[in-house]
Amino acid sequence: MPIPVPYDFSGASRLGRCACAPIALVAVALCGCSITLGSLSPSSEPREEPPQLTSSSNIASLSETIKNNPNDPQAYNMRGSVLAQAGKTEDALADFNKAIALDPNYGQAFANRGLIYRKTKRLDQAMSDYERALALDPGYAPAWLGRGMVYKARNQGPQALEDFNKAISLRPDNAEAYYNRGLLYQGEKQHEFAIADFTTANSLSPQLAEPLVARALSYLASDKAKEAAADLDDAVQSDPQNVQAWITRGLAYERLGDKTKAAGSYGRAINLRPKDEAARTGFARVGGKAGQTYETF
Repeated sequence: MPIPVPYDFSGASRLGRCACAPIALVAVALCGCSITLGSLSPSSEPREEPPQLTSSSNIASLSETIKNNPNDPQAYNMRGSVLAQAGKTEDALADFNKAIALDPNYGQAFANRGLIYRKTKRLDQAMSDYERALALDPGYAPAWLGRGMVYKARNQGPQALEDFNKAISLRPDNAEAYYNRGLLYQGEKQHEFAIADFTTANSLSPQLAEPLVARALSYLASDKAKEAAADLDDAVQSDPQNVQAWITRGLAYERLGDKTKAAGSYGRAINLRPKDEAARTGFARVGGKAGQTYETF
């Protein structure tokens, strides 16, 4: 569950969504769904960017800037950032390569290229770029966070924890660092610490579902099903397409003895991902029946 280090440009935000999806296998009524849209300071790997950042016109404008300033590494870094957010990974990589070729001491471009490598599972290259970025600028928090994510992907928990701690000390407003440190604590069954970090991540980025789902899992592991259900109520309204949130919500309400809401939640997950075994097993376990309508709220 990623909340997913941002590419180095400003203005990123995420939008909440609230919509009822078409009914498929199970009839589920999603009632009372409403959320307040909010802004988000840049964190790591935003899932959804405003149109002004990733639109073709914005890319065209940056391309025109590069045409007029072909030796400007910042222009390539900026366009690479926007291309990456638009999903044009290889084009973005080419721009970061060009920015680094023009300025071999451009630490932010190394960190941005490191993120491309990390997202495409080229972990050795990602590690090399993050370490180069940190050598150039030891105070650059996104590089500490990015390297920590590589350590985390390699199951090197102590090294990841050290890097997340450093990232937080440099940028205490970065929800991604708290979220990922919380995941490390959760993996070690240190749920009190995990809950604290997920709470901070949620306070910094309240419109995101991932910290709420993660905190709910730690609440469930701590036998606090009521608190977990409250978090998951918020999570599925923030992100109605989040299958994991619906499945976990089903488990929370199952533990609370509310089989109707549990069946509705599992059913909603089945509608979104029909072959999900956890959703189907949960739905059957609480007595759910295909074709029956369940209110989720």
